[in-house]
Amino acid sequence: MVMTAERWRVILITTVAPVAGALAQALRELGHEPVAVMSARRSRPGPPSPWSITDATAPAGLDILFPRNRHSIEPLLRAYQPDLAMCWGYPWRIPLAALEIPRFGSINNHPALLPRHRGPIPVSWAIRDGDESYGVTWHRMDAELDTGPIVAQTSVPMRDDEFSFEELGPRLLEAALQILPRALERLAAGDPGDPQATEGATWAGHFDADYAQIDWSKPAREIHRQVRAWAFAAGTEQLPGPIATIEGRQVKVTRTSLTDPANGALQMQAGDGPIWVVAWEPLEERAQEPAPEPTS
Repeated sequence: MVMTAERWRVILITTVAPVAGALAQALRELGHEPVAVMSARRSRPGPPSPWSITDATAPAGLDILFPRNRHSIEPLLRAYQPDLAMCWGYPWRIPLAALEIPRFGSINNHPALLPRHRGPIPVSWAIRDGDESYGVTWHRMDAELDTGPIVAQTSVPMRDDEFSFEELGPRLLEAALQILPRALERLAAGDPGDPQATEGATWAGHFDADYAQIDWSKPAREIHRQVRAWAFAAGTEQLPGPIATIEGRQVKVTRTSLTDPANGALQMQAGDGPIWVVAWEPLEERAQEPAPEPTS
């Protein structure tokens, strides 16, 4: 990465600890100074996940900010007088007045080829729609969600065997960091970015009940995409999916395979051939353990 002539004060806005750590390191290598990471208060009971922003997981040397609500973001940002705010994985819509505080504006990383798949679950919709790749876009933030001008964009090939952000996340992160210098160069030059086209814009909203049930008469690949799409669909506690009846029980299918994984997976008959159910969660019981990994 090429260092810049001017050192910027940058605030990171994210609830994902690995993202905060990687961005902080990349910014320092580019000659900038990350000064704080702004997270959000957890709404769920129980211990935090390893991905949550805590004293133990936040990047060293950064203040940790927990606004009480989205209206607290503006005064917190103003107190730091940042040159730039960088957002990636944040649950609240940030008020425009807060986004306009940094000298060079605020940018967001969205895992889609904007304007395609704006919204909360873009990875899920890329899978559902049968795309061949995921998108990675740095864009300026404005009053709406994922509509601001694009300052850098690339794509990541899709893989059939990824069912979690633990598997996919490192690839998206690597791609985002590769194009970050270009995004910052455009900001430094006062480049407003490329306005998003209205043609081809789609909304990646939360799934509805019409996509929650597995229909075994569908082609195996379509079912496999459905399972993978739900695996990346956050905020589905009230409508779990995809649901199927297996061994007389209603279950949430969490991993499938288009080829026999030879690990005790359950073979089901799809409309055009077999598909293997590798892991599932009984709705009325605790999670079913995934099938064991091959030993040879």
